[in-house]
Amino acid sequence: MRKKILVAVFAFNEGAKIRATLERFPKSRDYDLLVMDDGSTDGSLDDVERQFGVKLLSNAVNMGVGASMKRVFDYALANGYEILVPVAGNNKDDPREIPLLLRPILEEGYDFVQGSRYMKGGQYGKMPFYRVIGTKVIHPLLFSLVSGKRVTESTNGFRALKLSLLKDSRIDWRQKWLDKYELEPYLLYKAIKLGYRHKEVPVAKIYPSKELGYTKMKPITGWWSILKPLVWLGLGLKK
Repeated sequence: MRKKILVAVFAFNEGAKIRATLERFPKSRDYDLLVMDDGSTDGSLDDVERQFGVKLLSNAVNMGVGASMKRVFDYALANGYEILVPVAGNNKDDPREIPLLLRPILEEGYDFVQGSRYMKGGQYGKMPFYRVIGTKVIHPLLFSLVSGKRVTESTNGFRALKLSLLKDSRIDWRQKWLDKYELEPYLLYKAIKLGYRHKEVPVAKIYPSKELGYTKMKPITGWWSILKPLVWLGLGLKK
């Protein structure tokens, strides 16, 4: 029986990048496609539903990727979806690789499949050096120490997960402190620590040209946001 799959593209003032992302999706696909607009004000998502045949959810104001992801979770659960694949709306992820993320769930029974640009077969490009160090060395090392499992990728939001994880009361994804960048590493940590079947698969993550704006993450607060789950969960300060 065919699984009900939702692919959600997350966007906030992405300009031409969000349309470039949507144009990369195959016309024929066996999943539903949704765009989650986190309060964009640049007009980049005007008429996107009609032009690309997608469902559009919008926040009235910018609330953060975690808060937007929670809204998608609620939508997916309310509409009976079984698997979710988040995709960046800034054209870093390749939608044609979605089957690579889904296959271990559909054919091998995995619960959480993490896309990794750093394992053998993965690719990355146009990344500033400090971000390579942070996402390839520092964060995966700390994550591996705290979670007890060696990982090569812990910050990439391009992944697939069974939505049944969100029904596990031990995974408290509705907590307010998970509204920014914290939610993505939190979910990965919880999936591993609670014994769900986790696997990495190689994917590409190529940043757009700097002129188009390659990140909205602020140097200090953004990195603390993504490190916070490792500190708080590792010390037992949060659940």
